[in-house]
Amino acid sequence: MDENGATEPRHIDPENTPPGAVAAYGRWVVRWRWPVLIATLALAAIAISGVRFLALEGDYRYHFTADNPELVAFEHIENTYTKIDNILFVLVPASGEVFERDTLDAVRWLTGQGWQIPYAIRVDSLSNFQHTTATADDLVVADLVGRDTAMDVASLQNVRDIALAEPQLAGRLVARDAGATAVNVTIRLPDGGGDEGEPARYANELAEQLRDAHPGMQVAVTGSIPLIYAMMDTPQRDAAVLVPIMYLVLLVAMFVFLRSLWAVLGLLLMIGLAAASAMGAAGWLGIPLSPPMGSATTIILTIAVADGVHLLVILADHMRKGQDRRAAMVESLVVNWHPVLLTTITTVIGFLSLNSAGIPPFNDLGNVTAIGVAAAWVLAVTLLPAFVAIVPYRARPLRVAARFSADAFSGWLIRHHRRILPATVVFSLACAAFIPTIELDDSFIDYFDETVPFRADAELALKTLSGIYQLHYSLGAGSDGGVSDPRYLASVAAFAAWLREQPEVDHVNTLSDTMKRLNKNMHGDDEAAYALPASRELAAQYLLLYEMSLPYGLDLNNQVDVRKSATRVTATVDNLSAVELRALNARAMAWLAAHTEPAMHGSGASASFMLANLSRRSIDSMVRGTSVAFALIALILVLSLHSLRIGLLSLVPNILPIVIAYGIWALVVGKIGMVFAIVTASSLGIIVDATVHFMSKYVRARRVHGATAEAAVRYAVATVGGALLTTFLILAAGFAVLAMSTFKLNEDFGLLIALTIVAALAADFLLLPALLIRLDRSGAGRPMEIASE
Repeated sequence: MDENGATEPRHIDPENTPPGAVAAYGRWVVRWRWPVLIATLALAAIAISGVRFLALEGDYRYHFTADNPELVAFEHIENTYTKIDNILFVLVPASGEVFERDTLDAVRWLTGQGWQIPYAIRVDSLSNFQHTTATADDLVVADLVGRDTAMDVASLQNVRDIALAEPQLAGRLVARDAGATAVNVTIRLPDGGGDEGEPARYANELAEQLRDAHPGMQVAVTGSIPLIYAMMDTPQRDAAVLVPIMYLVLLVAMFVFLRSLWAVLGLLLMIGLAAASAMGAAGWLGIPLSPPMGSATTIILTIAVADGVHLLVILADHMRKGQDRRAAMVESLVVNWHPVLLTTITTVIGFLSLNSAGIPPFNDLGNVTAIGVAAAWVLAVTLLPAFVAIVPYRARPLRVAARFSADAFSGWLIRHHRRILPATVVFSLACAAFIPTIELDDSFIDYFDETVPFRADAELALKTLSGIYQLHYSLGAGSDGGVSDPRYLASVAAFAAWLREQPEVDHVNTLSDTMKRLNKNMHGDDEAAYALPASRELAAQYLLLYEMSLPYGLDLNNQVDVRKSATRVTATVDNLSAVELRALNARAMAWLAAHTEPAMHGSGASASFMLANLSRRSIDSMVRGTSVAFALIALILVLSLHSLRIGLLSLVPNILPIVIAYGIWALVVGKIGMVFAIVTASSLGIIVDATVHFMSKYVRARRVHGATAEAAVRYAVATVGGALLTTFLILAAGFAVLAMSTFKLNEDFGLLIALTIVAALAADFLLLPALLIRLDRSGAGRPMEIASE
């Protein structure tokens, strides 16, 4: 008897290739290897040809469904007034003083050039600000810094005094300390969506020209258009760098673990075709290329490796036992068909659950990745066997240390399972305790690495002038022409005053300030008359006179609707996180509800506010979608293992890795954003891989060979332990490559998935065997020693 009290083990030969459909299929593939290889390559080529239909989706509205409340509010404001999208140039002179000839010349030049930016409909700056003055009974409206403006010291000081005292300029187009100024270009992309890249690239070219013409001047390019363009462009640039690195990492890892050049070439061909076929399928299906889709190729390349590794490891094992290459491949197909197909199905289910996120690009990512995973399975059971049957593949002898390690490890598991089980449970519970401390938040500026120009520009703008985020409120007056009602204007002014009191708000743009200035002008520029007009009739006359004096492109359509029944109040805020932006808007809505008429009630809207709500809504939806996916995977495991008890036990190592990964993330990082919505669904199908392969061998040992739980664990470790270790280490290394991304969504996604995979490997090699030995006592069983397959 051994130290566990068991009798001496009895040797049992490994299972022979059973007759059946899979074996017949394997023999057919091997026999017709050249036609199979050629046909597979031809079909892959047809799929890949769809890439010519791939189109870049440059409209950030694609991230939102048509019924998204924030998108509906955003489009309502854009349809009521002019468009909201903008490019903001921030100019910081080396002297630290804006009101000097060189800087004002730069502002005038950039103001003129701003109209040349594609889709520009309005340009606002110090130079073309419509300054109003009174001359006798006339209202004079003119550029603050026109072509004829004198540049002597007195004139510049006068412009400085006017600008810093004007609420519409100070804090918005000129810093309150006069250390920076801005030129704001309003962009109207074509209806039905447009490419933010075109105006953003043009703006960057203008900034470069300005830097060359004015050495020492800092020029930042920010605003909603550059923000969205950076979110589109950065993942694409990452893909150009990371995909080759991914191939290199996979190449090195596969060669280290498989030690065969032919095996590595076969796997590279398989995974490359799987990824390319998925992208081609996206083209055929009309799925556009959006930022999340940039990581689809990397994900598919990594996941596709698993199928091939399982086949090649078992192939090599049988060849070492004396079988020829082609017969061994048939054996490998028989052994792996069921578990590989099962893991493909569960992985596909996991990625398809991303459709519940309610974010079209994430839906596309899930669908295309699912297609790639399915394509990888098809290629693994067609192209790879045919390729191996053709090339002179040879299995290198297994190192004695490797054989000893598997046997020694399983022996250690059996001896210490009583300690492993509680230790693993305690560690998992400790990790779970940290999960509630995770802060669910997004900071869009922090999406970008410090090396990304947009982040540096946004931080420079915040430091010298203001944040780049805005909240727009459409305040209804209740009737046509109602914007001239003094009571309504008083409510607008009160709301603007409340916004200015908020610590997050840098500037407020409101019609009430314009009306106060016009009232002062029409009273001989008397400062005492800087107040709202006393009657509706006066306010309407002032407004009409002012509008008739404004030049083309600088009208009040950005603030007042056509029927004069509503105005827009715009708050420019610091570079807030998603939670902070939502909190500010909630306070603003509460103030409006408490202090104004119902027609003025409503939520703020902007591109940044839509993004701020995107993660919250997607997480809520993904909880439901992931729950359904997990239930389906659980059902599949129970049915495939033909046991409710064993099926439920196998769920434990598929839940705990996610718990452990998030617990460690909470402890080390403490904050997570939109990626939270997709990691669980994406990792769920992947981590089932080890469980399925381990449990398939364990159940076979128990049922076919009548083994005890201890002997069945030893058998499972001996047969699939090496393949699982190889597969999961390659998967972890592949996803860890994403940690090199300059785009935080990709970086966090890669790190979390890699962490989850490592936790899954530990759970399947430690917790699952301990659970089975402890709890699976059905049937008498007998101790035995089983040779690996």
